[in-house]
Amino acid sequence: MRLGLSLGYQTAWSTPADHLALAQEADRLGYSVVWAAEAYGSDSPSMLAWMAGQTERIDVGAAVMQIPARTPAATAMTAATIDALSGGRFRLGLGVSGPQVSEGWHGVRFAKPLARTREFVDIVKLAIARKEVAYDGEHYTLPLPDGPGKALRLGFHPPREHIPIYLAAVGPKNLELAGEIADGWLAVFYAPEFADEQLASVRAGRAKVGKELAGFDVVPSVPVVVGDDVASCAELVRWYAALYVGGMGSRQQNFYNQLATRMGYGDAAREVQDLYLAKRQRDAAAAVPMEFIDRTSLLGPKERIAERMREYAAAGVTTLSVSLFVADRDSGVQTLRTVAEALDLSGVGE
Repeated sequence: MRLGLSLGYQTAWSTPADHLALAQEADRLGYSVVWAAEAYGSDSPSMLAWMAGQTERIDVGAAVMQIPARTPAATAMTAATIDALSGGRFRLGLGVSGPQVSEGWHGVRFAKPLARTREFVDIVKLAIARKEVAYDGEHYTLPLPDGPGKALRLGFHPPREHIPIYLAAVGPKNLELAGEIADGWLAVFYAPEFADEQLASVRAGRAKVGKELAGFDVVPSVPVVVGDDVASCAELVRWYAALYVGGMGSRQQNFYNQLATRMGYGDAAREVQDLYLAKRQRDAAAAVPMEFIDRTSLLGPKERIAERMREYAAAGVTTLSVSLFVADRDSGVQTLRTVAEALDLSGVGE
């Protein structure tokens, strides 16, 4: 199992300089990849290109580049360009986002997300491989049939003909699609105790194309808080869990709430959502079960984190990407070091 660093996106309490310093420390420590995210603020490729030029070995990954934000061709151009800038260190994570961001921010209908994802990935692969981009799908038609457009090829030679593609997937059908068309899966709220059901969907997708799970990168983003008292560590993650389970999406369509329900926390997930949507965020955070937080995070002293790492590795994780819940840059650097030491202690590192 390898280590990754999930930086998320820029917030009111972070700076690009902070994120760069953490990426550089992860690079020095031998982490395999640093991921940047986007929602409706900072974008991931700009951050990744900037960090790629100031790191040496670590891969830079989009987690994710939003499918509704760009055409497939623009996504391929960006991916190929960052791969060239970084010397072949780019990983392309894709996701459809959610209905509120897709339709409210990007003005793109959310309907049929799986079919759109499949077509999007098809076109990206064509472009990066420098094949002629001609496509006749339900959602994308290239070139347009009633105008002067012509089928084109990518206008330069990137370092690789195939850039690793990851899908951010939560539901069973999307997990199966990831197994079928992608090289890896970007997971959230990954609990080793629940992994078998999720990986069964991924395996089903792999089987469709004659492949096994071996070689497929399973990459959960896992909150980490180092400290002597596990319950105190969990408090720092509680608000994040409440936001996703309670406030992401609508009451009718919240993928994270549905995931928590499938994991056996249906009653708590419903209560967290009711409280969050009633603008009682503090109460919503308090309603998140301690067990849910502990199962989906790395909490406590180094030795306990090492033991949980063994469980993540046994549950199929190949790249464990940590999300730092820390007060400042220095605490983040120290946490990265402790996590690296914990992996050594666990005995499951590559």
